[in-house]
Amino acid sequence: MRRLALTAVLAFALSGAGFAASPASAETALFAGGCFWCLESDMDHVTGVSETISGYAGGTTENPTYDDYSSGGHREVVKVTFDPGVVSYGKLVDIFLHSVDVTDGGGQFCDRGHAYTTAIYALDDQQKKTAETVRAADEKELGSKIVTPVEGPVKFWAAEDYHQNYYKSQKRTLTRFGYVTRADAYKGYRKGCGRDARVRDVWGASAYKGIAGHEGS
Repeated sequence: MRRLALTAVLAFALSGAGFAASPASAETALFAGGCFWCLESDMDHVTGVSETISGYAGGTTENPTYDDYSSGGHREVVKVTFDPGVVSYGKLVDIFLHSVDVTDGGGQFCDRGHAYTTAIYALDDQQKKTAETVRAADEKELGSKIVTPVEGPVKFWAAEDYHQNYYKSQKRTLTRFGYVTRADAYKGYRKGCGRDARVRDVWGASAYKGIAGHEGS
């Protein structure tokens, strides 16, 4: 069941016009963690992250949109730009894994199906090696199997403009929560979907580690 009925708009430019400039040394990570609004919000609160863009990746179709990305085999993803001098790629992977239900191979929380499953999309061989090492260490910490795969590299497609920074948008929209701001609709969805409660069930005290002032805490 999809969280909200939304009207499709023009695809958001991959250039990310209007986003803040990133440091010259910046690197990129790509994660699938269920609802990209939620993952974008979490990653924005990691020290060293300079930019996040919600989008689609992993499928076989070109130019996916919100209306057809799932049928094309894509997942909802977030492209994360970060300063490796502040937060390493390995640390970012660790933070990501502690912000999702790594035991669920059928989706995330109330969102079901492949489009909402978790994945680490390694963009090169070094990222793949690092991600696999971190995942193995986190699996030992958890004491059970982590089903989140390490895949990639893949092409990233930016989602439509209205998805970007949805979690803090003050634009009002008609939703199942009434005529409210997107930020309030997002909060209602996140709580109702049980995301934070389930992540804490999985990870305990280490849930959301590395995410400053996590809103669900």
